[in-house]
Amino acid sequence: MKNIVITGGAGFIGSHVVRLFVNKYPEYKIICLDKLTYAGNLENLKDVEKAPNYKFVRMDICDFEAFYKLMQDEQIDGIIHLAAESHVDRSIKDPFTFARTNVMGTLSLLQAAKLYWESLPEKYEGKRFYHISTDEVYGALEMTHPEGIPAPFSTVASASGEAHAAYGEEFFVETTKYMPHSPYSASKASSDHFVRAYHDTYGMPTIVTNCSNNYGPYQFPEKLIPLFINNIRHRKPLPVYGKGENVRDWLFVEDHARAIDVIFHRGTIAETYNIGGFNEWKNIDIIKVVIKTVDRLLGRKEGEDMNLITYVTDRLGHDARYAIDSRKLQRELGWEPSLQFEEGIEKTVRWYLDNQEWMDRITSGEYEKYYEDMYKGR
Repeated sequence: MKNIVITGGAGFIGSHVVRLFVNKYPEYKIICLDKLTYAGNLENLKDVEKAPNYKFVRMDICDFEAFYKLMQDEQIDGIIHLAAESHVDRSIKDPFTFARTNVMGTLSLLQAAKLYWESLPEKYEGKRFYHISTDEVYGALEMTHPEGIPAPFSTVASASGEAHAAYGEEFFVETTKYMPHSPYSASKASSDHFVRAYHDTYGMPTIVTNCSNNYGPYQFPEKLIPLFINNIRHRKPLPVYGKGENVRDWLFVEDHARAIDVIFHRGTIAETYNIGGFNEWKNIDIIKVVIKTVDRLLGRKEGEDMNLITYVTDRLGHDARYAIDSRKLQRELGWEPSLQFEEGIEKTVRWYLDNQEWMDRITSGEYEKYYEDMYKGR
């Protein structure tokens, strides 16, 4: 049996990875580790919490001693590291928290894993430290096609296909130079470097992936898509930075979880893999699709809530464009996204509208009481 820790497992992406591994690998022991900050929500995992191969541990990844003991007690073979502070706006207001969690927390995990695995007779054999990062570490790409190029030239159909970017000539590739522009991306860049340094210095079997913007069920509603779905539902303003011209590449979260599964099991040690959806969209165009979809599914006149769009002062250091080239992952491991954005948005909006109680418990703060007594003091 493999014993795997998934850090940040009660968060958005983490909960999808935990659910996938618990259901797909009954022979594994899956330990969901989460501090349960505001973005951690055990209600995300109610459907697997009684599974015999699932265990939840409440822990701060910065607590080196506690994590080292967990490594020993549970005889951990693999770490899938998703725990992170991830909201750019919060990093601008409080960079110290991001440095502590994302940098020192990652270093704590690395050192604990190093000490435990090196104490074993087999040492690093059969072990793996998989660190999930972001495309934001690369900085920004130039927008050479401000109006965009119509499909099919904006997407890549296969691993052997030629990459055509919708809004520019370039993609982020695995060798793109790091140039982070926000405290969030700077903290993730630093953690990436520490992970690679532990391989180069100590021989630790590490892998790093950098993914594009995720969306889908269970995302905390400070992020654009769930926030706007909820605001449209209640007919509240939709705050759009600047003119909404910033471009992002969007990846459905279940596709990301599938990629993590493939890379964890078959990825090459010390390699980097970029994970993206080949779905470049301007923020304002995403918002219009979300409005039309929510209106239609709520039985309103399609697009009647366009008047909720409210332009606000642009974010400090707001990168113009991100776009990821995932062809290395497609070529080497056979993964590719299953959903284009319009399909994923339809599925996402339906989930949030069908799970309004989940959203209401978050926006009211009620979700933070879930299991609080059970895990108090642990």
